[in-house]
Amino acid sequence: MRGRLRVPMSEMKRETSEKGDKTPLIIEPGEAALVDERQAQGGAWYAIWTRSRHEQVVRSELERKGVESFLPTIPRWSRWKDRKKRIDWPLFPGYCFARFDAEHRLAIVKCTGVVKIVSFNGLLAPIPDIEIDSVRRLVESDLQYDPCPLIREGMMVEVVHGPLKGVIGRLVRKGAHARLVLSVDLIGQAVSAEVDAADVRPF
Repeated sequence: MRGRLRVPMSEMKRETSEKGDKTPLIIEPGEAALVDERQAQGGAWYAIWTRSRHEQVVRSELERKGVESFLPTIPRWSRWKDRKKRIDWPLFPGYCFARFDAEHRLAIVKCTGVVKIVSFNGLLAPIPDIEIDSVRRLVESDLQYDPCPLIREGMMVEVVHGPLKGVIGRLVRKGAHARLVLSVDLIGQAVSAEVDAADVRPF
């Protein structure tokens, strides 16, 4: 039986503008710019926010422009008339990844289906190569995997499966195991129980 891994989704903040070193710059689809293929292959990885169900369209547009792109997918089975058809569904719906030099960002948002490039505080937010490489290795392996929310130790979570379904507590870790801490703040007491991290979601 093959192992099963969960892929955490990074927290992405969507901004509507970018600020350069000197003057503010608003990036909107439709602005023209040329991409030099050699330069586009360099630069950093960025997350591109796409229109609904336009992930494949955006990837095709990027590849046509010579921009290195990555769209991780997960196989899904859909009933097609009297048979089932395998569909490669985006692992992170609404996002496609691309490696490019920030100077060529106008050509990226010009692609059909692109809403904007994910940024923080008005600046493009690069993604570490190791994060992209890790996800790529997983989707290219024979392991089964599923997308899941990013849950950090110490977060308040709700149990969604099992006998504790509906219970809310704080997720902590003891050794190699995740534990759910239930507290009675009024008396300063708490109790903990071991849970599968896959059975909880952020509260």
